[in-house]
Amino acid sequence: MTTTPNIVPPLSSIPPVQRKADSSIGGLLLASGKITPENAERVLRMQKELGIRFGEAAQRLGLITEQDIQQVLARQFDYPYLQEGETKFSNQLAAAFRPFSPQVETLRAVRSQLMLRWFANGHKSLAIVGVNPGDGVSMFAANLAVVFSQLGENTLLVDANLRRPRQSEIFDMNTRAGLSDVLAGRAGVEAVTKIDSFVSLSVLAAGTLPPNPQELLSRASFGTLNNTLAQNYDVVLYDVAAYATGADLLSIAARAGGVLLVARKNETLLADINTMTEQLAQSGAKVVGSVLVEF
Repeated sequence: MTTTPNIVPPLSSIPPVQRKADSSIGGLLLASGKITPENAERVLRMQKELGIRFGEAAQRLGLITEQDIQQVLARQFDYPYLQEGETKFSNQLAAAFRPFSPQVETLRAVRSQLMLRWFANGHKSLAIVGVNPGDGVSMFAANLAVVFSQLGENTLLVDANLRRPRQSEIFDMNTRAGLSDVLAGRAGVEAVTKIDSFVSLSVLAAGTLPPNPQELLSRASFGTLNNTLAQNYDVVLYDVAAYATGADLLSIAARAGGVLLVARKNETLLADINTMTEQLAQSGAKVVGSVLVEF
């Protein structure tokens, strides 16, 4: 999936990361098991002889790869990412597995525009919406949540798609309780799951699929919940069911206040986007911007 940003108007504090005693490249490579103490001595000798960096020397000796270097650099700068196969997260979670790819650079550009145009103005919540199922909204929302967390923002991704939820699958979550259960009064905010692979990312799954998602999302309890979440997180992103499946997004957009439109290249019709935009405007939500995805 690639993204093309088009951010235009109208279309808690995080605890410090506990570092290891030795956060040097060599110390991190040793701690992660990438090199042994014996090999470290060889690397140090070459480093001293050639006057090069520890990581470069280790690479010349064939002990580590460039990917290993990127991993430890990310840990040095509190910018964690994952190696494919390390978790059961979806491999389409590019921000987690391929953070230096052009695709993720585009995601970071979207993040920057949203920070300037929305979150910097005191807003905390944003609904991410699309016209049709399959437009890539859920995966885009997941990747956007990851890049916000990599910025150091205390980020919560809420799976508000109570028709075809995907975030539990994307993040390999086994939790049963979620948004629907909270709104129905059967669970509390303890239903939020911290994603330990990242410094500051949490996910609230959809929970039990209700027979009446639109009515559930229209309850006053949703507004109360949104206010509570906004007090505890820097960024709250709502993954919303497609406009074509029902009017759920209007209830969510009205609570969040802001909307980011996701359109699929060569699939989403401009007329449908215009119709959805008009409906969103009537709900009182502001369309902060739009993105075009391709996959």
